[in-house]
Amino acid sequence: MKALPPSTQTERLEELASFEVLDTDTESSFDDLVALVAGICETPVALISLVDRDRQWFKARFGFDAEQTPQNESICSHAILSDDLLEIEDTRLDARTADNPLCVTLKEPICFYAGAPLVTQSGQKMGTLCVLDIRPRRLNDLQRETLRVLAAQVMRQLELGRALHTEGVLRDEIDHRVKNSLQTVISFIRLYSGRSRQPETRDALAAIGRRVDAIVQLHSELYQTSEFDTIRLDRYIERVVRLLQGTASSNIRIGTDIAAVSTDSRKAATLAMIISEFCANAIKHGFPDGRTGRIHVGLHVQDDGALLLDCHDNGVGNASVPAVAEDTMVSIGTRLMETAAEQIGGSMDLTAGDDGYRLRLEFNQPQELADTPVRAAAP
Repeated sequence: MKALPPSTQTERLEELASFEVLDTDTESSFDDLVALVAGICETPVALISLVDRDRQWFKARFGFDAEQTPQNESICSHAILSDDLLEIEDTRLDARTADNPLCVTLKEPICFYAGAPLVTQSGQKMGTLCVLDIRPRRLNDLQRETLRVLAAQVMRQLELGRALHTEGVLRDEIDHRVKNSLQTVISFIRLYSGRSRQPETRDALAAIGRRVDAIVQLHSELYQTSEFDTIRLDRYIERVVRLLQGTASSNIRIGTDIAAVSTDSRKAATLAMIISEFCANAIKHGFPDGRTGRIHVGLHVQDDGALLLDCHDNGVGNASVPAVAEDTMVSIGTRLMETAAEQIGGSMDLTAGDDGYRLRLEFNQPQELADTPVRAAAP
C-alpha cells in the first residue's frame, strides 16, 4: 500500500529541500552511524532514508545496495506519518507492506521494519533512521531507545550542516556588499582627488584612499579566517604592500620580512595605515630623478614578546619627508602615523640619515595573543 502524503507535505518538502542534502556524496559520520545501529539492533540492514516527493533516497546505507527506491516501495513513507518509532514485526501480515515489492519480489524479501522519524526543529518529518531484516522479529526496549536517540543525532547533524551552509551564504552576501561599498568609496576618493587643484587636498584624499584600501584588505583577511577578529599579520601586511607596490614607479621596490604572528583587527588596521603612510612618503619624496631604490617593511618579535615594526628606505633621507609647515606642524602622513602609534600604545621613532629614512614602532600584544606560539612565515 502506497502511503498517503502528510497533511503538511508542501511545507515538509520545502524544508527537506532547504537542507540541500539529497543526492549528495556519502559522509563517514552517517555511514558509521548506520553501521552502529545495525550492530546494536542486530539487523543486516540499516538506512538513513529521506522521503522525497516521489522517491526515498538514502543518505547512508548498511547492507543495502540501492541508493534510492520509488515511492511505492517506501515503508518510510508510512513511518513519517507516525509521531514515534514505527515497528512492523512481520511485513507480510501488515496491510501497509503486504504488497510492497521490497517485501514480496526480492530474492530475500524484507520481513521486518523499524524506523524512527527524523524530525526537524519545526516539527516536519524528513525521513527515518530505520533497520530491516529478512525474518520477522521484535526489537527490545534498549534497541528501540537506541534507534530513537540515534535518529535525533542524525537530525542534529543535518541541522548543523544546514546552519553552516546558511552561514556561508550570508557571509558571501555580506562580503560582496561590503566590497562593493568600499570600492564605491575608493572611486569617489579618486574622482575628487583628480579634480582637486590643491596639493594639500590631494594629499589628504590620497591618505584616506590608502586607509580605505587597507580596510578592504583587512575585510578580506577577516572573511578568510575562522578565528573571529584575529588577523595573521604576515598575510595581511603582504596584501597591503602589494597594493603599495602598484602605486610605485618601476625603479622602486618594496620588500618585506614579516613574522607569522597574529593580532586583533584594530591593531592590524593601525599597522597597515602606518606602513602605508611611510611607504607613500618614501615613494613620493625619497627617490627623486628616477633613481633606483628600495623600501623595506619588517615586523619582528622581541625577546619580551613585544612586536617591532621596522620600516626603512635607502632614499635621500630628510627629503623623503614633506617640508614642515611654517606653524611647525608636520605633514598629514606623519601626524596620522604618530596618532596611530598612540592609539595602540606604541612607542614610535622617526629618524633620517644619509642612508635614508627609518621608522621603528614597538608595541605590546594582547596577552592571549602574546602567549600564542610564533610560527615561521611561509616563504
